[in-house]
Amino acid sequence: MEGLGRPMLAEDVVRYRFFAEAAAAAGERGEALLRRCAEAIVVRLAPLLSSYIWQRQPFRLSYVPAETPAHIGGTTFFGDNLEDEWFIVYLVREITREFPGLAARIEDNDGEFLLIEAADFLPKWLNPENSENRVFFYKGELHIIPLSETEEEECEPWAASPTVSQALTLLSSRSEELLAAEPIRTAVYKRISGYPDKIQASFHRAHCYLPAGIVAVLRQRPSLVAPAVQAFYLRDPVDLRACRSFQTFPPDERVMTVVTFTKCLYAQLVQQKFLPDKRSGYTLPLPSHPQYKAYELGMKLAHGFEILCSKCSKASPDSKRNVLSGPLWERFLRSLKEKHYFKGEMEGSVKYLELLRMAEDYFQQSVTKPEGSVEVNPGDEILTLLQSTPVDLKELEREAACLPPDDDDSWLEMTPDDLDQLLKEASNESPPSSSEEERKHELEAVAESMKAFVSKVSTHEGAEMPCFGVMCKCCVDRPSVLKTRELGSSTLSTDIKKIILSRIFNWHEHLVTKYLACQDSVGRSELCWLQDCFFGVFFSCGLPLPFCFLNLFIAFDKTFYFLQASSVNATASQNTGSDSGAEDPELTPVDVDMNLVANLLESYSAQSGLAGPNSNILQSMGVYLPQNADRVGSDKGATE
Repeated sequence: MEGLGRPMLAEDVVRYRFFAEAAAAAGERGEALLRRCAEAIVVRLAPLLSSYIWQRQPFRLSYVPAETPAHIGGTTFFGDNLEDEWFIVYLVREITREFPGLAARIEDNDGEFLLIEAADFLPKWLNPENSENRVFFYKGELHIIPLSETEEEECEPWAASPTVSQALTLLSSRSEELLAAEPIRTAVYKRISGYPDKIQASFHRAHCYLPAGIVAVLRQRPSLVAPAVQAFYLRDPVDLRACRSFQTFPPDERVMTVVTFTKCLYAQLVQQKFLPDKRSGYTLPLPSHPQYKAYELGMKLAHGFEILCSKCSKASPDSKRNVLSGPLWERFLRSLKEKHYFKGEMEGSVKYLELLRMAEDYFQQSVTKPEGSVEVNPGDEILTLLQSTPVDLKELEREAACLPPDDDDSWLEMTPDDLDQLLKEASNESPPSSSEEERKHELEAVAESMKAFVSKVSTHEGAEMPCFGVMCKCCVDRPSVLKTRELGSSTLSTDIKKIILSRIFNWHEHLVTKYLACQDSVGRSELCWLQDCFFGVFFSCGLPLPFCFLNLFIAFDKTFYFLQASSVNATASQNTGSDSGAEDPELTPVDVDMNLVANLLESYSAQSGLAGPNSNILQSMGVYLPQNADRVGSDKGATE
């Protein structure tokens, strides 16, 4: 999005901003309101986020006074786990539902990724150039700021985007009118459906054979498994130097335990092929050993923790943990008690202390640090926990004797049928009945659908695909500059013009103008020039000309000769009144519809059931071709 005047976000980073309504956002009163909202949001999300494991960075809010208007917001680096980004979308929607005075925007390095998710249903006027500051969550619903009345009349795709202040004013006064269309909202809400129950489904619990110190650390801070996995996953030879001797987590005292991963973290860890250095002391049993996977996972995780500790700084741990002794923490803890976060547990009980540790972990991740405090990196926190947490090896060994079974990891494997099902769900396709398939696959229907497509007039931006989504008020067939350019009469038939136009999905306007200018006197030389232009456009863009286009060019040549000869014969017949004689086999009339369908089917059959240019382009136009029954029958016979 660099060319659109927007600040560039780093790869795999999502930004979220919450704005107060225009009437309440001005001055010190607006700042106080936003700061109160930020604290209330942190408390409101504590039960939901205290047990969540983020891939790289957590959801965190802070007050931003520098931009206009002032707001609360933040950025999160979600890394390889795309579910973190969509979970944040869910959080943003729920926050605007719980705090109706806030309007929220969310975007990533791709720009308006919510619009990308609903791309099949967007109005024609909405494009990347004019979409900035138009998409908001407000009162729990998705809203899209439309074009102004002047821009709507002109329907310019390059219309200027509104400012945030203008958008907030419109949202506060006309929110019902600005509600996004039902298919757009459905597409976005489907992507975030299932939360918050989906959080538990994203976890994977596995047995790991770990040093007792790591087990004690993970009991206190389960979220530290994420940076440890990332440290191992992104290791380099310099990192592995610290893993030759294992000063912090030697392999002498290891116990079996259950570690909770996210599915993304587990997949990253289990799919890495790695053998430990012989000097490290970590050894693996034979792959046939029933607990081989637990030993291997524990060895990899121990390497990650050791790498983190080798990178820790020399600052005092006390100066880094002062965030839990300030007034912000006291207000946060008091709010948790008022919201019954501790579920009536007695203060000092085991369950109470477990919930308190989770709250401390969440607070350190999600709350902005006071000025002057130092950001705690994972290695420092691990060493601090090791110093303050007693390790009872015998107790851990007793617990290892009665561990629950680990989760099934068959979800790592995907069959072709599973992939097909996912693709169908993503495209909202349902398999039609046999009668519907028979009607859809009639050859006449294929020819008619192609005719409907090529009857559209195209511009240099490409051909207009059939619209199956929501039509907006600004939808027009083509810009008015081309509406006035009618093809008119010509010695070439309308079908031939359609065949020409169907070849040029990305045809430049000046070539179209040349074609229109020479339509009254098109001969064989002009036809060759046009075909050379077609080839030149594709090859100059580095694109191969599809085989179906080559076949149709051949059909076009035959049809051209037939039309030219028919015109000459008709003129001679009128002048002499005599019969034209036997028909030249080279000038046999070509059935344009049948020739078109035959070439399409031949090209489609050559794909052998795989994705290709023919099927992709035709399906985007709403044209569905049948399977090759002869090929399917022969394949079955060969199998038998």
